[in-house]
Amino acid sequence: MKKFTNWKHQQIIIQLTHSVLFYGAANWYIGALVYWHIIKLAHWHIFMETALYLIPVTLGDTAIESVLPSYNKEVILNIRHFIVEDVRSARRFLKKVDREIDIDALAFYTLNKHTSPEDISGYLKPLAGGASMGVISEAGCPAVADPGADVVAIAQRKGLRVVPLVGPSSIILSVMASGFNGQSFAFHGYLPIEPGERAKKIKLLEQRVYSEHQTQLFIETPYRNNKMVEDILNNCRPQTRLCIAANITCEGEYIRTRTVKEWKGHLPELSKIPCIFLLYQ
Repeated sequence: MKKFTNWKHQQIIIQLTHSVLFYGAANWYIGALVYWHIIKLAHWHIFMETALYLIPVTLGDTAIESVLPSYNKEVILNIRHFIVEDVRSARRFLKKVDREIDIDALAFYTLNKHTSPEDISGYLKPLAGGASMGVISEAGCPAVADPGADVVAIAQRKGLRVVPLVGPSSIILSVMASGFNGQSFAFHGYLPIEPGERAKKIKLLEQRVYSEHQTQLFIETPYRNNKMVEDILNNCRPQTRLCIAANITCEGEYIRTRTVKEWKGHLPELSKIPCIFLLYQ
């Protein structure tokens, strides 16, 4: 079981308890209603399981309430230890969740490609000691095409409980909106930068589309998006379908599927915006 950690809710419960004593004597209905709220809050705090919570982040400058359930906020407000990719952006996200959150009372553990398994194992000591922890990515869902997967792998090996929370994933959302095969798909991250190797990789992925009937997904650094589309159009068959999904869940969202032949001469400006590219037959 988890101890009370959110002082704001502790104060609310104390105030509601006083209200029950006051109103209950005058009006049994009001007293019962207030008592129900006390039970609801107390149940949440007492029975929130100690676990490693995987906390999704907005994909851009999007209102929290439009993409994340209120349940996530309750979880966040009851965690004091966070494993994050970037402390500054994590602090900004937490302030966006609740402007009154006491950032200085929180502990942050930085996770990147240079973090050793030994360091990660050390990060999990609070969890092993009974304190819930959260993993926060730079954007979207942690541990999906994300270094948070290393944390989860170690937590699983140690037998620690892992709880994924609901939130936006550009991979899943783009597959949903593409019209492509959603039962078999593969995400490849970044393709090679060297032109010859990139062309070879694009042709290989297209071959998988036709041989395995599998949707192929990949991304590019935003300032090279236009060059990526150009390389796709130059190396894929005219009938192969390409979906371009940009600014997913954000202002100016653009998700469109066309054949390679149809895209030629009708390309949007994609420079400096987050995109994900999908290929299918």
